[in-house]
Amino acid sequence: MENEKPVKNTKLVEKFQKDGFVVLENALTDSQLSALNSDLSMWVEESRRNQKPYGKIMDGRPRFDLQVDTHSFENPALRRITSPAEISQACLDVVKDNKALDLVSEIFGPNIKHWTNKINLKLPGSGTEVKFHQDFPFEPHSNEDLMTVLFFLDDVTLENGPLEVVAGSHQGPLYSLWHDGIFTGAVSEEIEADCKTKAISCVGKAGSACLMHSKLMHGSKSNNTKSPRSLFIVSYTAEDAVKLTKNPLPSELEGMIVRGKKTGTIRSSNYSIELPEYPKEVSFFDQQSKMKDI
Repeated sequence: MENEKPVKNTKLVEKFQKDGFVVLENALTDSQLSALNSDLSMWVEESRRNQKPYGKIMDGRPRFDLQVDTHSFENPALRRITSPAEISQACLDVVKDNKALDLVSEIFGPNIKHWTNKINLKLPGSGTEVKFHQDFPFEPHSNEDLMTVLFFLDDVTLENGPLEVVAGSHQGPLYSLWHDGIFTGAVSEEIEADCKTKAISCVGKAGSACLMHSKLMHGSKSNNTKSPRSLFIVSYTAEDAVKLTKNPLPSELEGMIVRGKKTGTIRSSNYSIELPEYPKEVSFFDQQSKMKDI
C-alpha cells in the first residue's frame, strides 16, 4: 500500500467534513485483521492469570487494564491494552500502513504522524461503558487536525456496544471534562443526556474502521451479547500539529511520520480549553468512574 497512489475519496472527505466521522469498509486487509486478532486472543488468555492490571508502559502505569470488579479466570474483563504497537509487530504494521490512513492524509493533508494507539475491549459480561466526551480536551494541540481511527476487530452491531457519535458536533464547542474540581473525562450529565437523543451508532463488519475527528462527541454502551467487541484505536495528527500537554499514553512511537514528510513547522488555530489532568490511573475508564462520586 505504501507504493500505491491513494484513491481520491471526494465523497468520503466531504462526508467527514460535514459529520465529523465516516465508516470505511475493508480498512484492514484479511491478513492484517487475522494477525491483530491472533495477538489479541493471546493477550486475553494471558489476562485470565492476572488479578489486577499488569505490564508496564513508558510512565510506569500498567499496559493491560482489567475491570477488576468483574474480572475472573472464567470471565476475563480485559478492557484496555495501551500502546500495543510497542510489543506487537502486527499492531505496528497497521499503525504504519492501512487504507484508513490513506483517507486521513486526504482529509488533513499529505504529512501525517502517529500520536497514540490502544485496544479497547468489551468482552461478554464485562459491563464496560464509555461516557460521552470529546478526545481533544485530553490531547490539546496547536491545531485541531487530530483523527481517531477505530478499527473493528469484530463485527460491531447495535447490541454489542457500538461507538455512538453526535454528527456535526466537531464543528461546535469544546466541552469541559472538569466537574466540581475533578477531572472526570466525561461531559456533564445534562450534556450527555442531550447527546443520547442525537447519537448515531457506528456499526460494521470486522475489518472496517470509523474515522472520527478529535472534537466529535461520542460514547458507547455496554456489550449485551455473548460475543466480544474489540477495537484497535490509532490516533493520527497533521504533522504540523504540536502537542501542548504531555501525551496521556506515552510511547516511543509518538511522532513517527507515517505519511509524507517532516516539515519542521507549527500551525496554530484559535481556541480555548481547560488543561487536562495527567492520568494517575491505569486508563481513562478509571477517570470516568469519578462521575459516580459527584
